[in-house]
Amino acid sequence: MSLTNPSNFRKSRAERQEIWQVTLDQIEQFYQNLPDLPVTPPLDPQAIRAELSRFTFESPLDPHEVIGAVCDGLTRWQVHTPHSGYFGLFNPAPSTMGIVADQLVAAFNPQLAAWSHSPFANEVERHLVHAIGSRFGYKAPYLDGTFCSGGAEANHTAVLAALVHTFPAFSEQGVQALAGQPVFYVSRQSHHSFVKAARFCGLGTRSVREIDHDRDYKMDMNALKAQIEKDRQSGYLPFLLVATAGTTSGGIIDPVEPMSELARQYGLWLHVDSAWGGAAAFVPELKPHLGPIHRADSITFDCHKWMSVPMGAGLFLTLHPEILNKTCHMATEYMPRDGRGLDVVDPYTHSLQWSRRFIGLKVFMTLAQSGWAGYESTIRHQAEMGVLLKAKLVQAGWQVVNDTPLPVVCFHSGDPQQSFQIAQAVNEGGSSWISGTYLDPEIPVIRACITNFETQPEDLDRLITALDKTRNSL
Repeated sequence: MSLTNPSNFRKSRAERQEIWQVTLDQIEQFYQNLPDLPVTPPLDPQAIRAELSRFTFESPLDPHEVIGAVCDGLTRWQVHTPHSGYFGLFNPAPSTMGIVADQLVAAFNPQLAAWSHSPFANEVERHLVHAIGSRFGYKAPYLDGTFCSGGAEANHTAVLAALVHTFPAFSEQGVQALAGQPVFYVSRQSHHSFVKAARFCGLGTRSVREIDHDRDYKMDMNALKAQIEKDRQSGYLPFLLVATAGTTSGGIIDPVEPMSELARQYGLWLHVDSAWGGAAAFVPELKPHLGPIHRADSITFDCHKWMSVPMGAGLFLTLHPEILNKTCHMATEYMPRDGRGLDVVDPYTHSLQWSRRFIGLKVFMTLAQSGWAGYESTIRHQAEMGVLLKAKLVQAGWQVVNDTPLPVVCFHSGDPQQSFQIAQAVNEGGSSWISGTYLDPEIPVIRACITNFETQPEDLDRLITALDKTRNSL
């Protein structure tokens, strides 16, 4: 391809069409080859840096060369999360419509800070907030929310919202306006984004009370109540209680119902972090495991996890339609005012972000194409694969240590201290990817999670074959 003007970012119609086709061919080639690719890459930073060293940016390169180099690099040096042998973190294979959506967003490049700059995009996201929120049992006119970069931002938003709701002076005066140190409660199995949120909110990490879990790894209600009472008597200011619906390590669902009752008893904001496990709400037989999640003051949910859309698409949902405005509102001289007088919300006044990408389109297009029935079927299939994996592991003599309806299985060979060694050896084999983690501080376990809508029984058999081979070699 010849370029008459290397600095012409737009390119001619013919050049664009060729670039689109080359890119599409590369993507299609990747997906055609994916089943035969090793799931795990060689971890060789020097090799990657040597490959990149030829890009000096001193002179323009042919688009074919650039596209080919990037696709080759991503093929050679990446854990292939779209692979059916990936049993790792909550990184699913992306839907085709989700990939299309991200291409459209890049091309149209809508700006979602001000409603009037992209009315369609903003209304799509509003529509999705209500559609997904209703699946958790939230009802208008009390339902509100915003798209986020991911669960960490949604959890940060929850901490801020709880602070503003409980201590109205916090927005302007910060913690110095309060009569004591605010504290909040999470399980020891909770996501560590809450520790970051405590730092970012100026509370400090000591404000996070990590509550012990019971023998099933759920938050211990007696320990929780005792800590709240102790803090109140010591002059601390409890303001937030976090339940996790699908912990990262073990897929554990905290007891939402008694936690909601305790939150009301002590006047605490109840937040449910269901970043991954929340999609159980889409399947009738799984939804009851989430308990009365509709009682939560707010919910975190990541569409880029169990809804299988490209990274990242988080959601913060709340029963308090005024709280995001109270928490995030700003008045400026330079932002557009075209939407004033309309029944609309400018997103920059409604979330932690300001200028941002059209996050919700990949969710909208995938959901529109598949419908709720499609998601119900897909999530049910993955849950069934989790049940099957657990049964196959037990049959093969592995010890399963967690109990959850969600497709996360934690297990060991009989000697927990071998867990990380086994996981590493399986990953180096390239046919599957698993991880090691801890449910108890001193007991390492192997973790396998069904994240891919294409994972089938033969993928489970391949994993167990690799596990058995490694165990037998130790």
